[in-house]
Amino acid sequence: MADTKTGETTAKHYLELSGVASFYGKIQALNGISLFVDQGEIVTLIGSNGAGKSTTLKSISGLVTPKTGSIHFEGKEITQNPAHINAALGIAQVPEGRRIFPRLTVRENLRIGAFLEKNKKVITERMERVFSFFPRLKERLDQQGGTMSGGEQQMLAMGRALMMKPKLLMLDEPSMGLAPIIVEQIFDIIQQMNQEGMTILLVEQNAFQALQIANRGYVIQTGDIVLEGPCQDLLSNQQVRSAYLA
Repeated sequence: MADTKTGETTAKHYLELSGVASFYGKIQALNGISLFVDQGEIVTLIGSNGAGKSTTLKSISGLVTPKTGSIHFEGKEITQNPAHINAALGIAQVPEGRRIFPRLTVRENLRIGAFLEKNKKVITERMERVFSFFPRLKERLDQQGGTMSGGEQQMLAMGRALMMKPKLLMLDEPSMGLAPIIVEQIFDIIQQMNQEGMTILLVEQNAFQALQIANRGYVIQTGDIVLEGPCQDLLSNQQVRSAYLA
């Protein structure tokens, strides 16, 4: 929030949500949640279906506008920003279900991710960086996205987000519907991205996998944050174990 006398922000974290309440029509999805992500962290948000995980990401990205509360990114309030403004600020979201363009090629899907960049050399450099994480995409550049496997489509969705050169990467259920061996690969790549400096907010139903790689975690239930802390503490918490790790 801002200091009314100086106009300066009092937000202390890279990303900070304070008392955020979001609605779909008259249905309240978030009940005034607060959380933060520091630069260079992996923070995970876990919870059951309908708990408010995706709404939290949409509220940050600008796809849903909170009715109350505030969201700050890099010290600037973005609460009322539309999605295209937040994308330009460096916030990228990989949506649940991947949402690639199935009739476009891998190359075309990736280029859409760099829609804000006009320099062809920069676009080529970003594409090469994507291939460093996902070499399989380079082998399928001219293949239609919809003809690829679920794991390959997830890689493409993540690669498309990386083409934005995001400062904050938000991943919504990246393991959904994937074979266990592909899930392991995806989580290894998420860790690799983080080791190279990427700040990541990870929404996952696979709580064990998420808590294994994240620094800190939040547990959300029916629109409320009910637990938070270092992931090792959450892994040993009996309430978390019985609800999400059994």
